Amino acid sequence: MSRTDDLALLREYTDSESLIKHMLAVEAAMRAYARLFGEDEDKWGTVGLLHDFDYQRWPDPPDHPLQGAAILKERGYSDEIIYAIKSHADYLTDCPRVSKLDKTLYACDELCGFITACALVRPPRLEGLAPASVKKKLKALNFAASIHREDITSGAADLGVDLDGHIAFCVAAMQPIAADLGLLPLTE
Repeated sequence: MSRTDDLALLREYTDSESLIKHMLAVEAAMRAYARLFGEDEDKWGTVGLLHDFDYQRWPDPPDHPLQGAAILKERGYSDEIIYAIKSHADYLTDCPRVSKLDKTLYACDELCGFITACALVRPPRLEGLAPASVKKKLKALNFAASIHREDITSGAADLGVDLDGHIAFCVAAMQPIAADLGLLPLTE
């Protein structure tokens, strides 16, 4: 499948622009990690881009991501891609995160959402967003309250990366697509 196919599938099932931006952010982080780890950037990008494509229609567990997994299987996506997407759901106990691909998706998913929330409350948005600022917001439990902080910290630990470095890496991965994410600095 091509990225064009992936985007068409995403848009077929998702019209929420904020959810689409989230998937684009996770795709950017996944592609950057694929480059770092010497992995298949297109495969890892697909996992990031499609990990929540079914969420708007089926937000409740276990429909998400199982409904999406069935659609991906029907459309010819590989078992590896489908498994990685299923593994980001903690409640699917038969899909533990075992590969670097699985662990990277889990580590990037909630963090990219949290980085976006942090950037949206700053006039420079992503520009200059430091790990210390993100970690300070992590402690404010009323800020972006729906984001599971434990997923962010345990995801980095399971991937074997330092949390500060992981935050900086994901911010840097998102910066080239800041316009697509609605995260360009505000102008006066």
